[in-house]
Parts: sequence; C-alpha cells; structure tokens
Amino acid sequence: MSSASNPVYQLISELSKLPGIGEKTATRLAFHILKMDEAQATALSQSIINAKTRIRLCTQCMTFTETEICGTCSDFSRKKDVICIVEKPSDVFAIESSGQYKGVYHTLHGLLSPLDGVGPSQLYIKELLARLQDGSVHEVILALNSTVEADATGVYLTKLLKPLGITVSRIAHGIPVGGVIEYLDRQTISRALENRVVSS
Repeated sequence: MSSASNPVYQLISELSKLPGIGEKTATRLAFHILKMDEAQATALSQSIINAKTRIRLCTQCMTFTETEICGTCSDFSRKKDVICIVEKPSDVFAIESSGQYKGVYHTLHGLLSPLDGVGPSQLYIKELLARLQDGSVHEVILALNSTVEADATGVYLTKLLKPLGITVSRIAHGIPVGGVIEYLDRQTISRALENRVVSS
C-alpha cells in the first residue's frame, strides 16, 4: 500500500500542515485520533466542519464570530471610543483573557511585509479607516508583537491616524513578569528601557 493512499499517512500529512506541528507531533496526534472511539472522532471532525461553515468575520472589527456583529462590538458596556488593533483573531482572545481591556478591537489579519508581498491592501486597513470617519474614536492602541513587520505596520498606521486627531498608543514591550534580567536578550532589555515609566 503506497503512503499516498494510506489513510494514516494522509492524516499525518494533513496534521503536519498546521502551524507549529512537525511530522513527529503530527504522527503522535494521528495515532491519538486513531485510538479515540468513533463518537469522539466524529465530534472532533464535526467541530472542525462547524467552525469552517458557521464562523465568519465580524463586519465591524473583522474578528471571528458566528453572527454578523461579534459579541464585543455589540456589547453596549464596551468603550467604543477606544480601538485596540491586533494582528490576528487569537490576539483578541489573549487580551480578553486579561480582563483589563474594556474597549473594542480591530483585526488586521496580518502585518505589512513587502518581502512577502503583503501590502496595505492585503490587510483590513481600509475597514479600520471607515470606522474612524465619524470622529467618535479618540484613541487607537497598537497591540502588535515586537517584530520588524509589526514595527513597520505600527509606523504606517500612526502616519495614517495622527492627521485624524486620534491618539495612537502602543502596548509596552519589555521585561515580563517573573523575568530575570541576566537571562534576557539585548532587544528585550532595550525595549524595557525605552518603555520605562516614572515611579509614583
């Protein structure tokens, strides 16, 4: 039996296409799935199908949702004058888990990367600018990772938003809670010094 037609090899091949999943992990996952009873395996496959067929992008913030407008955007208790810009929908879930942010979001679905052919038109920047036209937004928070692409995206967005009279801030980058200075890389220490705050 050739590997191309073997269901086990096919399953391993498909799983290994997922981000962060190498062949060894894909193999381990495949054999775990094979050991599941039929009801568990069916539930797993059905949940994937449901997610792909029922989840769409929120028409306001562009994050994943089952309804036209996501729960955060439709929540009247959220501060609509503050928008937190993130790279991907999973970043929204991460920030929400902190319980600290009470504004709304906008998901770009990527970062500017000319070398990879990703320009402004490939991101949801036009939709962001449309949200700012009525003048109700007073602050935009750039919650982007500390990478070259994120920095370039932040600079680009800042140039677009500053003329609109909107305050543009960026989340702090630096030493994590519990971090030990002697074990940190130079870039992290540099960021921490740049983003230092005055003690009260």
